[in-house]
Amino acid sequence: MPIEADYLVVGAGASGMAFADALVTRSDADVVMVDRRHRAGGHWNDDYPFVRLHQPSAYYGVDSLPLGSDRIDANGPNAGFYERASGAEMCDYYSRVLTERLLPTGRVRFLAMSDYRGETSGQHTITSLLTGETTSVRVRRKLVDATYIATTIPSMHKPSFSVHPDARFIPPNDVVRLADPGSSFTVIGAGKTSMDTCCWLVDQGVAPESIRWIRPRDPWIVDRRWMQPLKLLGSIAEWLALQNEAAAVATDAHDLLRRLEASGFFRRLDPSVEPSVFRGATLDETERATLARITNVVRLGRVVHVGTGRIELEAGSLPTQPGEVHIDCSASGLGTPPPRTIFEPGHITIQRVQAGIDPFSAVLIGVVESSDRSDAEKNRLCPPNQMTGEAIDLARDLLITLRARTSWMAEPDLQKWLSMTRLSPFRGAAEYMTEEARASATRMFVSTAPAIENLERIVHSRL
Repeated sequence: MPIEADYLVVGAGASGMAFADALVTRSDADVVMVDRRHRAGGHWNDDYPFVRLHQPSAYYGVDSLPLGSDRIDANGPNAGFYERASGAEMCDYYSRVLTERLLPTGRVRFLAMSDYRGETSGQHTITSLLTGETTSVRVRRKLVDATYIATTIPSMHKPSFSVHPDARFIPPNDVVRLADPGSSFTVIGAGKTSMDTCCWLVDQGVAPESIRWIRPRDPWIVDRRWMQPLKLLGSIAEWLALQNEAAAVATDAHDLLRRLEASGFFRRLDPSVEPSVFRGATLDETERATLARITNVVRLGRVVHVGTGRIELEAGSLPTQPGEVHIDCSASGLGTPPPRTIFEPGHITIQRVQAGIDPFSAVLIGVVESSDRSDAEKNRLCPPNQMTGEAIDLARDLLITLRARTSWMAEPDLQKWLSMTRLSPFRGAAEYMTEEARASATRMFVSTAPAIENLERIVHSRL
């Protein structure tokens, strides 16, 4: 029998959950959520077991339920910084969001192990992956695509290169299940997954000289000390002030990157190699020091074939040893499809608005959707921000973010929401703003308009 809902949300990952939570909290809408997985949480259900958040738990997740206890760790590698949830904690968190927040409203239905098959004559079709049975959904307001920028992780992707069936080739998920020791390890990929895998191997006692890291392109890195909220709010205020000040005076996109590095905004993995990628990877000094111990870094382009005796790359080949374990960290991670209009008649496509914090953007879209604004006004407040991962595109990404932030501050309801939402790093700024943090925040605000003006010139010159 067909069912009805105001909104049909396809995808119950970080973005879909954040959007649904905001919408249900701020409106009387009823929602059907659909996901191919057996539970909410998206890619967190399939990620490698030693994964942790890049950023503090304090501003990740959904708006209505805290993640963690806003604790500054006193011991361990994260000492001095706000806690970061593990993958297992994230899976538990999203299960609690569903069972403690969304389902008890009586206005949310969750269809797990179900696939959205499209719309025909106003009816949306959902098919059970277990039984094959179909359900029709009539949507009164909007279909919401929360999969458009879905994260791609190693355990769920097909490598772009061929692999000999006898090669020891695994995703990072399976490193913890090795039954036979590896004679050596080759880590393939340059993203945060590869960094986490290299650090984990060393921390588990693998000698750095036994690790070969195939890194086709080097990434820019953010120092984790900059990303701290609440009592350490001054760090992120200073980080954003440095960003705006560099953006206000840079002569072009390349000069912007150099200025950001000179200010400490960006760091390199290898001082001798200029990075060309930025996908938001965040490390602390201990992690950077660990990665620096791995000196066998291969820069011969992308992998073409993993064999039993050799690895073929775009610009050469390398021998492999018997028993060598090849760990595939080559998945793209953040989805970066072409931007599309977020609010359309009968349709919402969740995308990044503020570069780098996907749940924040999804909550913002939910908050704006629950207002009485026209789609045109909603799109003005929520411009899609592709964040391609190419460092040279950072000027454009910053411009979109700064323009959007400026527009939010001119809207009383959004300004109030920004001061309260737990998804904003500046939550509780009035309580935690020290004199030093206030000085950084002042510099950030003062440099915003010049940064926008100069970034417009830089971006226009590249068109």
